[in-house]
Amino acid sequence: MPEPLKKPYIKPHHSGHRDRLRERFLNAPDSLPDYELLELLLFMAIPRKDVKPIAKALIEKFNNINGVLNASLNDLQSIHGISHNTAIAIRAIRAAGLRLLQQNVMDRPVLNSWQRLIEYVEAAMANETNEHFRVLFLNKKNEIIKDEVQQTGTVDHTPAYPREVMKRALELGATALILAHNHPSGDPTPSPADVSLTKQIIKAAAPFDIVIHDHLVISRNGTQSFKSLGLI
Repeated sequence: MPEPLKKPYIKPHHSGHRDRLRERFLNAPDSLPDYELLELLLFMAIPRKDVKPIAKALIEKFNNINGVLNASLNDLQSIHGISHNTAIAIRAIRAAGLRLLQQNVMDRPVLNSWQRLIEYVEAAMANETNEHFRVLFLNKKNEIIKDEVQQTGTVDHTPAYPREVMKRALELGATALILAHNHPSGDPTPSPADVSLTKQIIKAAAPFDIVIHDHLVISRNGTQSFKSLGLI
């Protein structure tokens, strides 16, 4: 018996779109709107499906690509078409971006690249839903030698302990610190508790000649500097 005729392979309709989008990205990467940039990212995680509706749904729910990359795994998976693995891939992209920003400020005089530092801590902390207390440890050249989240708290409070901060600074041989914490409320105004804690850390650091350069309060609506406010 003759073999049955094989149906000719027909490319899915979205394959041509993917090729065109890749070409547009290579020619003018800054020209792509957020949802199309998301499409490019989703191509790698979802190789055999039209991802444009998924990308648009992500933007509709989270407003922009920044909101998408900062969304939780559970929130991402609430979008039809986003699996657990795809959600992890999106979070990994955020982690890679943060690592890039972090490496741009590590091991170099931070006071000469202050704006880069602000961009990094804002990217790392502005969209967190709970408060985090971060300490950047500096050497004699004011180079960041370690970047650590010391404590994680609730939506409006983070316990921080000056003695533990000093202990870690001495372990690392740090001679200066930059403190940072976030306000999930969106208001970066330092609270009385923030001011009190900063004074306690400055007092604890004085016997060891450790300088507190600044305390940054990060929020999605901006950043406040204790030094700029005259609080240090």
